Amino acid sequence: KKIKFDTMINLVHGADGEDGKLAGMLEFFGVNFIGPRVEACAISFSKLLTKHYAKELGVKTVDYQLISQKEQKITIQYPFILKPLRLGSSIGVSIVKSEKELDYALDEAFEFDNEVLIEPYISNVKEYNVAGMKAKEFELSIIEEPIKEELLDFDKKYLDFSRTSKVSEAKISPKLKEKLVDSFKKIYNTTFEGALIRCDFFVINDEVYLNEINPIPGSMSNYLFDDFDKTIKTLASKLPRFRHIAISYNYLHSITAAKGK
Repeated sequence: KKIKFDTMINLVHGADGEDGKLAGMLEFFGVNFIGPRVEACAISFSKLLTKHYAKELGVKTVDYQLISQKEQKITIQYPFILKPLRLGSSIGVSIVKSEKELDYALDEAFEFDNEVLIEPYISNVKEYNVAGMKAKEFELSIIEEPIKEELLDFDKKYLDFSRTSKVSEAKISPKLKEKLVDSFKKIYNTTFEGALIRCDFFVINDEVYLNEINPIPGSMSNYLFDDFDKTIKTLASKLPRFRHIAISYNYLHSITAAKGK
């Protein structure tokens, strides 16, 4: 049956929710919703397209190599991180430290995708998360420095219920904060209008690198905002509308008229 509501929030992680299928359906039926639109989903769901997108905007990313099930010649030196190209939540992600660990990691990753992205593993890298949205103006969260071991895997992200401490703002210099905020705004651009996203960044030698875009972050990153209720209501009141293109055929009519038809 038809259900009346003001605004829907897309909270579906992974395929269908973040790859554009649900967004396409909602846009097609004119449903008012908070979440990434089709174009934003396509860019952020593919780790390769994310890197190309960031490069065009002047945001750095770490080096990478793309391999497939047919072509598995790896040129990046050990240790490296191996990731399914189109998947989230750290599923199928492995740190490969030597050749003896490679086959198992590839088998696991290829369970989820037929293409895999490989990046050099950088130990003790600083990582920072920034969430936010744009209505008329940007509203950004605090900057978080997540506590993790070698890899923040699926279990630690979603199955660890022992975390009770409140997230604290990262203790960083005003200059680094400005760099992180500037990089977030470049990524959000107009592409992610209508969504509340979280960007995960690396900082290497005082330079900011985009790690990934989370178009539907876990728990909507509500724990990073001082007043999440106000933020989400502000976004709901300023959602992008469907861009209707009025087609008049004036140009075609002028051509046919010139031909005397």
